[in-house]
Amino acid sequence: MAVSESLIALLQEQLEPLGRITFRRMFSGAGVYCDGVIFGLILRDTLNFKVDDGNRAAYEAEGSEPFSYQTKGKTRQVSAYWRVPERLFDEPDEMVEWARAALSAGRRAAADKRPTKRRHSPRKPRQT
Repeated sequence: MAVSESLIALLQEQLEPLGRITFRRMFSGAGVYCDGVIFGLILRDTLNFKVDDGNRAAYEAEGSEPFSYQTKGKTRQVSAYWRVPERLFDEPDEMVEWARAALSAGRRAAADKRPTKRRHSPRKPRQT
């Protein structure tokens, strides 16, 4: 199922205070990015924000759960992304707060994944 243009337009407007928001189509949904950092996923027309130890308690307090899907008769959970409470769509200021926390989680995750520079062994001089 494709992501609805109306949801993208709503999020573009509501999340504008964060910075440059872009969406990249992936699988049957889209990634939500701010200045190149992924902090959300839209899957099955449902918004999921990036979660880590810094913001997980808020989702748990709302009774939210990690994104999950069925494959080969099993339920798989993606614990890095949790469903955004529906009430936030009616509370734009609070939506931005939650999005800002998700963006921070996305930045921390990106920093953790940065590759370390490889050490190159010195090249042997060419013989002519």
